[in-house]
Amino acid sequence: MLTVLSPGARTLVQDLGRDGQYAIGLPPSGALDQYSHRCANLLAGNHENAATLEITMIGPALRFTEPATVAVTGGEADVDVDGVTVSCWRTLFVEPGQVLRIGTLRTGCHAYLAVRGGIGTEPFLGSRSTYQSSAIGGHDGRALVSGDLLPIGDETGMFRPGAGSTVDPRLRPVLGGHQRLRLVEGLCRHRFTDESVREFFSSTFTVSPESDRTGRRLIGPALRFVDREAPFGAGDNPSNVVDLGYPVGSVQVPNGEEAICLLRDAVTGGGYATIGTVVSADLDVLAQLKAPDTVGFVPVSLDQAVTARHERHERLKQVRHGLRLLSLY
Repeated sequence: MLTVLSPGARTLVQDLGRDGQYAIGLPPSGALDQYSHRCANLLAGNHENAATLEITMIGPALRFTEPATVAVTGGEADVDVDGVTVSCWRTLFVEPGQVLRIGTLRTGCHAYLAVRGGIGTEPFLGSRSTYQSSAIGGHDGRALVSGDLLPIGDETGMFRPGAGSTVDPRLRPVLGGHQRLRLVEGLCRHRFTDESVREFFSSTFTVSPESDRTGRRLIGPALRFVDREAPFGAGDNPSNVVDLGYPVGSVQVPNGEEAICLLRDAVTGGGYATIGTVVSADLDVLAQLKAPDTVGFVPVSLDQAVTARHERHERLKQVRHGLRLLSLY
């Protein structure tokens, strides 16, 4: 059992998400940085889907009532156990009664705390992920508060890395600063003028402080739309279209004024034109951006997007292989 002594800025229970519910209008939720979430679980000796704590900007203080194997990944922060500094991206042992504290993140905006066995809250529709807008999943569908008690589950993996096991720094993500995001142009690309599309791909956008788990708002040049007579079912605004689905990572541009990259808590569809979709391999990088980080977009084909996904799978395979070897010693 974990006791929350202080919750941090916003700490949520998340696993890999509640997939398969788009038909009822429910987004997947789940860890925004799925790579770091998976690595935390691997370091703790869990199945990769086990629930972790997703930490935003400022971390919590947690007291353990039983021995535990833990790991903190994602953005770098000062982490200590009973005041003794410990490292991120490393397997740690915590004794009963000890307090683990995670400070303010220096890079990225999310860190992930995995505990061997996973956070054992009650699943909803097959997932423990928190979706705050509907108050479902996680711990009563909300962020943690002081005094909360969190049970430990039994979602352990096939191998158990020993204390000090770590992920090769070459396999850790580079977070924040300026990032280039690969994007596949979407079904509504024709709604934007060719000049605006060229400007979109040649411009630098700044992450707005109004970003959240729904999406990253990006401050940049206004985009223009092709003149048309509004079709039946679409609004008069030139950015409106007849409703369409919004995949995770899609980039909508309401009024042409502000690009919004939709994340895992976004609505499942709507009536704004989307210029394209950020490839799945880059969503973890996108999710770790915060104000005033900057981004640029690179157009890629669907085949290139699939190749990028395979490369990401290969990186995770290397993490698994390295930790499996370490578990033998």
